Order: sequence, then structure tokens, then C-alpha cells
Amino acid sequence: MSKIDMLYQNGEKVKEIKLQDNIWNIEPNDGVLHNAIVLNQASLRQGTAKTKDRSEVSGGGRKPWRQKGTGNARQGSIRAPQWRHGGVVFGPTPRDYSKKQNKKERRLALKSALTYKVLDKELIVLDKLEINEPKTKNMLEVLNNLNITNAKVLVVLDELNDNICRAARNLANVKVITYKDVNSFDVVSADIMLMTESSLQKLEEVLSNE
Repeated sequence: MSKIDMLYQNGEKVKEIKLQDNIWNIEPNDGVLHNAIVLNQASLRQGTAKTKDRSEVSGGGRKPWRQKGTGNARQGSIRAPQWRHGGVVFGPTPRDYSKKQNKKERRLALKSALTYKVLDKELIVLDKLEINEPKTKNMLEVLNNLNITNAKVLVVLDELNDNICRAARNLANVKVITYKDVNSFDVVSADIMLMTESSLQKLEEVLSNE
């Protein structure tokens, strides 16, 4: 089994812990992981872009001039696409950008992302994370002790803590979630994944049972 150092939040080593190989040490599937990231980004698209075609533009019900005899090109409506204020040809219409991925693929993508975090030494496990006051400087102190002040950090807890959430909310490079909300996109996007021992155990329990 893979091993990793568990630290105190002051940066000192507590002990070594074992990671489950079927979660943290699999053969990464880059294709499935890519699809999961595309799915996540696609789900954020609103798909509300809309233009009016010639049938939707107000006016243009009358033929602007007779068919023959004026010397002008024949026209049927002043709302045709070639006219100013006319309809738009092949413009965007509302659409759903969301994609689908089955449960087995989503789990494989997440395990692939977690494996890369271990391989790239971007996983930090703390025995626990405690902040007594909801102040940004307290969270910065923890990050500084771990030498990850300038990194994009994903903090994973077993349950949300008000002091931690409030201490981190002014830091643009820190995102706090629970183990239930861990997903491939957040894991890949973060430079460092910071977990507590309890959140690690619960995440392993969830992924092992499915």
C-alpha cells in the first residue's frame, strides 16, 4: 500500500499512514478524466444565447415595392437577413450544453485524479485542522506552516466548520468542501489537496463501497 506522512497543522510530522491502493494508486484513465472535466465545465454554461430570425423580427409584413418595373432587386420583406435590422441567419438559439457520464466512469475519473495527486506529491494529510477564531490570518498561518501560501488549495473536511469556512472565504486560492463534495474537476484544478485524517478515511470508505 502507498504511504504518506501525516502532519500537524504546524507542519511537524505525526506518523506515516497507508493509503488504499484501489483509490490512490490505480492506473489513471486520462480519457475518462478528461470527459469528467469537460462535463463539469459544460454544466456551468447557461446556453441562453439567442438571436431573432426573420420570422421573429417585428415588421416586414408588407412587400417593400412591387416585383417588377422599379429597377431594384426583388424583395419580399424588409426583415430579410440582407436588410439592416433584418433577421439573423444561423444565429445561436437556447440549448442545453450538459453532458452525461455514468457512475462507474465518474468514480474512475475521481480515482484517477486522486492518484495523480499522490504521484505528483500534491496531497497533504493533517491529523486535524482547528482554527479557534474565524480570521483570515489564522488560515494564512496554517498555509504558511505547510509552505503552501501561494498555492491553489482544496481543503477537504469531514464536515464544514464555521471558523474554517469564514477564515478561508477571503482567500481566493482556498476552497473548502466536505469529503462528500470531492469531484474530479476540483481535485485537478487545485495545486494542493489538503485533507484531515477523518475526511480521508470517510472518502476512502465511500469510494471503497461503490
